[in-house]
Amino acid sequence: MTVAVIGAGMSGLSTTHFLAQKGADVKTFEASAQPGGIVRSTTVDGHVLERGPQRLRLSKPVESLVETLDLGDELLVGDDDQPLFAYYDGKLRRMPLSVRDAITTDLLSWPGKARVLLEPLTGGAKPDETVGAYLTRKFGSEVATRFAGPLYSGLYGTDADDMYVEYSLGKALDRFGVEGSLLVFMVKKLLEGVETPPIVSFEDGLQRLPEAMYEAHAESVDLETPVTGVEPDGDEYLVNTADGTERAETVVFTTPGPTTAALLEDSDPEAAETVSQFAYNPIGVVHLHSAFDGTGHGFHIIDDGFKTDGSTWNHSMLGRDGVFTSYVGSGDSEFLDADPAVIGRRAAEEFETVTGAAATVLDAAVLRPGMPAYDRSWAALDDLALPDGIEICASFMSRAGIVGRIAGGKRTAAAVADE
Repeated sequence: MTVAVIGAGMSGLSTTHFLAQKGADVKTFEASAQPGGIVRSTTVDGHVLERGPQRLRLSKPVESLVETLDLGDELLVGDDDQPLFAYYDGKLRRMPLSVRDAITTDLLSWPGKARVLLEPLTGGAKPDETVGAYLTRKFGSEVATRFAGPLYSGLYGTDADDMYVEYSLGKALDRFGVEGSLLVFMVKKLLEGVETPPIVSFEDGLQRLPEAMYEAHAESVDLETPVTGVEPDGDEYLVNTADGTERAETVVFTTPGPTTAALLEDSDPEAAETVSQFAYNPIGVVHLHSAFDGTGHGFHIIDDGFKTDGSTWNHSMLGRDGVFTSYVGSGDSEFLDADPAVIGRRAAEEFETVTGAAATVLDAAVLRPGMPAYDRSWAALDDLALPDGIEICASFMSRAGIVGRIAGGKRTAAAVADE
């Protein structure tokens, strides 16, 4: 079995890793000089900074890779016993992520808290229901707009009223086996005492994981080798690069939507047109240094008038001395087209407004195309049909995040091997 994998981010490297375990002949192509895709770590003034994901959970798929790649001694374990905040009505308030915080938080009024108890009486998601409408119907407007909506949709920079449940939150609920009441499901999990995997990173940053995966399969991965086209040739495909042509029985696309659409054009114009409809949100990532000594994982901003969407407190969560990461301008292309110094300065000013502590900019970058929006454009997913021998393993098709991409790679490898 010969397989060409396009992209050496976490999706591509995971697919490569698990295909190799199954004995497949794999060739992986990556346009950039580094593996990892959106997982990018750098060091500025002695501080380890993450331009992509800030941390991950040591779930079974991650733990297995850590053991296989002998990365255990490089693990950095974070502090899980810390609150997450919402900046609402000019004040940082605890999000109700524990029973105690659900009772004591001033983010929600007592009527807003009481409304949650009616959730078991509500039904499941309705056809074409948005995440915003679904959460409001299930839990009431306070929980939907101040807590659950921002907590979920903030990951993608899309308004909850523009996300269909079917193509976003609904998939997560299916994955966790939620049937019927969300509240009953959560109470059962609390009573069962299910242990959440710890928060982790690596001493030198999260990019250490894809680097180790690349090192383990270096003979199969060509960096700085962008694919220029994929053409059908009988029952196989020709994968073209500036260095030559690779023949493969199966091609796995792990690239973002726009790149995947462009490369699909020669193989299946209709599939390419469908994939091109999926919207992305560019996002600014600004790393700040501050003497702020608050304890927590970070905050989401609920109040209007801010460019900052939220902040991760690497300082307290992972012991990264003085480092705080702000996410700014998600989906606001005009703002993100500004000079990075302007973006960074705005993030520092708003961090001080929220926390009361001054901050200096360590680094400012804009991620493009950014995060899959999972907005109304995802209704096009129903029209996507891929030709035989073509697979897509990418965050715009399933679960985003490092753990999700590892799982996606394993699932894709199994599907290809079974063909």
